[in-house]
Amino acid sequence: MQEESESEQTTHFGFEQVPMGDKAERVGNVFHSVASKYDFMNDLMSLGTHRLVKRFTTELSGIREGQRVLDLAGGTGDFSIRFSALVGTTGEIVLADINDSMLKLGRDRVIDKGCYNVTVAQVDAEQLPFLDNSFDCICIAYGLRNVTNKEAALVSMLRVLKSGGRVLVLEFSKPQNPLLDKAYTSYTNLWPLIGKVVTGDSDSYRYLVESIRMHPDQETLKSMMNEAGFTNCKYHNVLGGTNAIHIGYKA
Repeated sequence: MQEESESEQTTHFGFEQVPMGDKAERVGNVFHSVASKYDFMNDLMSLGTHRLVKRFTTELSGIREGQRVLDLAGGTGDFSIRFSALVGTTGEIVLADINDSMLKLGRDRVIDKGCYNVTVAQVDAEQLPFLDNSFDCICIAYGLRNVTNKEAALVSMLRVLKSGGRVLVLEFSKPQNPLLDKAYTSYTNLWPLIGKVVTGDSDSYRYLVESIRMHPDQETLKSMMNEAGFTNCKYHNVLGGTNAIHIGYKA
């Protein structure tokens, strides 16, 4: 039997099933729409807690002076700015994203912050255009759930990571307490309304909520990282498991 073409295979875009070849464009349209309000809406919808989560993720990164770090799906540059100070003048951060609207905002922010050890690259996480063994650390924050083929992206990250290097995957995840899960579900169900009131765009924030629901839970993502070839995989639940930071290493 012939394999299905990409146009025949389907994947989820939120709760909707779409052809695999269409997802990247549809996700791209979401982020083109939300880019200008992205940081403001992060503060608003997370009630500021995303800053604490990002600080903890930075502490877990183990980044040292002189290292080379890939900030994948780096968007508006929050992590690149944080990592820039850690690697110093002898290190390098690559701020990478597939979406040019987000990347332009990130580029402007790192320049405004004087982070001259940050370079910018528009890339597809499933096919990273870097040499093997290029980075000491890779961080992908709130980006993996938007990737069409997550397994391919994890394998691509492993390839460009140096031996002994680590990957950090920060994502929304599954609350561990049933009461918290119910409360969190109720709160996130309000996000499309908040998006409508603040930005005039409810559809993009509806996708955001649905993409969180469809993302693999903690143990499933850990298994996916193991299957991709990462070793010593583990995760830290944050804010009761509403977020999780997965860590894996390259042997």
